[in-house]
Amino acid sequence: MARRLDYSARYPLRTTAEVYAAMTNREHWDARIEELRKHSPNDIIGLDAGDDGITVELRHVLPRDTLPDMAQMVVHKDMVITRRETYGPFGPEVTGEYSAEIPGSPGTLGGTMRLFPTDTGCTLRISSHAQVHVPFFGRRLEQLMLVNLVDLFRIEAEVTKNWLDQRHPVG
Repeated sequence: MARRLDYSARYPLRTTAEVYAAMTNREHWDARIEELRKHSPNDIIGLDAGDDGITVELRHVLPRDTLPDMAQMVVHKDMVITRRETYGPFGPEVTGEYSAEIPGSPGTLGGTMRLFPTDTGCTLRISSHAQVHVPFFGRRLEQLMLVNLVDLFRIEAEVTKNWLDQRHPVG
């Protein structure tokens, strides 16, 4: 059975239109990738944004020697993750989904996203699920993946907040 975890990125004093517009902007994604490169090799494979929505594809490389010991027992080379995010067209609420492909991996990772207004701004809620088919280690690896995802989402949310603050100061 897959493990699940929710993460909410809150953007006080920001509208869904502002956050969605940032997600359509290549400079915003470049800023995210630049921050992530401080931790490991990361690249933007592609960004397509238009009236029908947003699709972005990212590549994250996690060097094997930086993985926890438990993960190194299963992963025998650098872990290359291709993450694809899709968001629907802009509206009062925007929904999307993501998937993470890890070639040769004994599991799956993905989830849904929902961008919606709140009384104080807006929130991007990400609901993730991870499933690893490895006897004895599967549940612990699933939890490890989800905890690391929260760290990734936290960094990305902070970059988005700072990017918006620099371009559109509030107050």
